[in-house]
Order: sequence, then C-alpha cells, then structure tokens
Amino acid sequence: MSQQPQDTAITFADKRKRLLLLGALWLSMLLLLLAFRSVVMPFAGAALIAYLVQPLVRRISQVKVAGRPVPRWAALLLIYAGFFVGAYLFFVALVPQLYREMSRVSREAVTFANTLTPENVQELAQRAESWLSTRGIPVALSNRALEGADGGNGNGTFGFALDLEQFLGDAVKRVSILVQENLGDIVNVSRSIVTSVAAGVFMLFFVLMVAAFFSIDAQAIRHYFGTLIPPEYATDARQLLERIDRSLSGVVRGQVTICIVNGVLTFVGLLLFGVKFAFLLATIATFFSLIPIFGTIISSVPIVLIALADGFQKGLAILAWIIGIHALEAYFLNPKIMGQAAHLHPVIVAFSLIAGERLFGLVGALFAVPVASVLVACFDYARLKAQPAPAVALATSAPLPGERQPPAA
Repeated sequence: MSQQPQDTAITFADKRKRLLLLGALWLSMLLLLLAFRSVVMPFAGAALIAYLVQPLVRRISQVKVAGRPVPRWAALLLIYAGFFVGAYLFFVALVPQLYREMSRVSREAVTFANTLTPENVQELAQRAESWLSTRGIPVALSNRALEGADGGNGNGTFGFALDLEQFLGDAVKRVSILVQENLGDIVNVSRSIVTSVAAGVFMLFFVLMVAAFFSIDAQAIRHYFGTLIPPEYATDARQLLERIDRSLSGVVRGQVTICIVNGVLTFVGLLLFGVKFAFLLATIATFFSLIPIFGTIISSVPIVLIALADGFQKGLAILAWIIGIHALEAYFLNPKIMGQAAHLHPVIVAFSLIAGERLFGLVGALFAVPVASVLVACFDYARLKAQPAPAVALATSAPLPGERQPPAA
C-alpha cells in the first residue's frame, strides 16, 4: 500500500528535476542571446529569410525529377539563383532610370537656385504678399512693403515683416560655408561609403549563407528544440507554434506582398497624374512600406509636396489616390493576404516600432512588428490557458487582438 505513494513521490521529484534542468537550459540560452545581442541581428535576419522562403522550398521539394523529389539544398539554390537574376535585372533595367531621375532632381535644384536673382525674389515676395493679404494675413516680404513696415500695418492690427531676399541670401551663404568647411572630408566620406558598401555586400552573402543552413536543417532544428520541452507539454507547444506561425506568416509574408502592391499602385498613380520623379518616389514608397504606419506616412509626404509644386489640384488628386491605396490595403488586402490572425492593434504596432528603433535603430524598426506578433501570440495563448475550461472553449473561437468579429449569419 505504501509503494504507490512512494512511486508517485519519485515521479513528482523526477518531473520537477527535469523541469528545473530544462528551465535552466532555456534561461542559459536567453542570457547568451542577451550577452551577444550586438551580433544577433544578422542571425535574426537569416532566420526571417529562411522563414520567408520556407513555403517555396517546400513546394519545390515536392516536385519529382526522374522519380525522386528535389533536394532542399537544390530548391534553395534555385530560389537564390532567381533572386540574383531578379536583382541583376533590377540594376540593369531600373537603376539607370533611377539615376536619371536623381540627376534630374539635381539639375532642377541648380536651375531653381540660379533663378533666385534679386528681381525674381522680389516678384516672388510680392506674389506671396498678395496671396496672404487676400486671406487677411498682413505680411511684408518685398522691399516695397518693408519700407513702411514698422511692426504693424498702419491699421492698428498686428503685421509681420520679413526681408525674404536677405533671408534667402543668408541661407545660401550658410550652405556655402558648410560645404567649404566639409569639403576636406570628402575623401574620408568617400572611403566610408566604399567601406560601408563592401561591408553590406559581405553581410548580405553571410546572411544568405546562414539562412540556407537554417532552411536546409529546419527539421533537425525543430527536433532539437522539441527535446527542450517536457513531453507532457508537447501538445501545448505544438498549438502555440501553430498560433505563432499563423500570426507571423501574415505579418512577414503578407507585409512583403502588400509592400510590392503598394509600390506598383503608387507608380501607376504618379504616372496617371503626371507627377515628376514617378519612379524614384514609387521606389521610396515601396521600401518604406515595409515599416507599417510610419513608413507609409513618411513616403507620402514628398509625393504630395512635389505634386503641390505643379498645382493645388494635382496635389489633392494624388493625395486622394494615396488615401485610396491605403484604404484598399486596410479593408481588402490586409484581411485577404495577412489573414485575421495577423492583425495587430495600431497602438501595439506603434509601440513596437518605437521600441525597436530605440534599441537597434532602423534594423530594429524592421524587425519590431514580427517580434511583436510573436509576443502577442504567446501572451494571448497564455491568457487563454489561464482561463477556466468553458472560457477557453469560448475564447478559442474568438478572434485575436485586433481581429474583427465575423458577420452574423
């Protein structure tokens, strides 16, 4: 009769010992990552690339050649070959166009600077005065108006006086002095640029190599981490991984897809409305779309400003087009491409972006939302497990934070 309680005590002690050992292993890995956090980002990027290409690798591996499936390493080589061919075509076909538009920006800036003669500045100031005065804003900008300006407009009301010609002249002088002072550093700047480009190319190949190792050995890596989980928690771990994969796949793969669609639609709109530097602005919008919320806002500002320079109506038209793109993204593309499980509340997205930028700069901002999606999935799963059984059954059918309730039948 005493044998069963003794066996139960031994089993409980053995279980507790295993949990303590596995907890110590997880804690040691976490401390190791914290100690070497300055070198974690390249490996995190490699893991993200491996995760992105995983579905494509799986599909290619299912294809049979001569009765045998394609090896994973061969599938990965095909994907990398396609990537480098695409990059080569981009540089050959699109970079010259990008260079021409940047040269055009420089030429127009120089032309505009050359037109800033005293006569043209006075004409510009008089036009600005007329436009402001019709809206009840007494501002003196031209020399003619400045001659009688004494801080008021003669009617007892407040007036503002600014010598626009002197202001522009001082600004040009400051820029010239700044360029002359830093002209001696141009060699150092060039050397720094060359070094940064070389380091970036090396890091790209290093990350792709590590991503290949992650992708080829994905099954072995998953099996290894499975040995760090007690068998009695294997079901919970599998459910948690499925939830993380559902959320992360929507955020990562969905955001890349939406970013490409956003760039194409922006380029089409810029061509339709005849906005200058269409390709350059569309390229900027495409890359900035990788950063949710803030990236789209930042990339929209130069587009609207350049359109406004050609006319107020064109600026409003392109602004309406951009708003339409983001409405299409929010109400159609996000639910269809990302899925309901990948939706994060805008407050969580904003907090994660600021935190990632403060900790790791721009690279941290790029990784912020995927990391936030993983943390939210873990937090929500733990919240559901902490509820009573009826609440868990009810909550598992409910949407994740940020999801919308399905329409009633």
